Amino acid sequence: MHCPFCRHPDSRVVDSRTSDDGATIRRRRQCPHCSRRFSTSETASLSVLKRSGVSEPFSRAKVISGVRKACQGRPVSDDQLAMLAQRVEESIRSSGLAEIAGDQVGLSILQPLQELDLVAYLRFASVYRGFESLEDFEAAIARLRAEMPQDGDPAAESSV
Repeated sequence: MHCPFCRHPDSRVVDSRTSDDGATIRRRRQCPHCSRRFSTSETASLSVLKRSGVSEPFSRAKVISGVRKACQGRPVSDDQLAMLAQRVEESIRSSGLAEIAGDQVGLSILQPLQELDLVAYLRFASVYRGFESLEDFEAAIARLRAEMPQDGDPAAESSV
């Protein structure tokens, strides 16, 4: 890290702290040449590799935008969508990869969306899993019904 004051090519880390819920590391540095102090901020980048071969930074806003279409007309709030996008990002980051394929982002949305709203999940899954017939929908609905809790919870059953 070059000193921003004297351009010396080295610096010493004096203090490190996390910020933004651990997504960023703030480092306090000191130049050994001029002894002045300065701060740096480090974040781990996460890129999405599109089908076209172009790589772009991961965006929670794009996740929310894609899921919002599936949730149209459903009782899902903006806060719930923001939490879903955060869960998706955390899931992707936990894989340890710096770059992930775009279709993997879509697939990583499925589980949190299933927990949020089953109708929205079916809408989204029909695109990402490539449903081509009514049988595909019927099979997905049958799988969801089989996974549903059997405690007689009417709220859980009304979503399918």
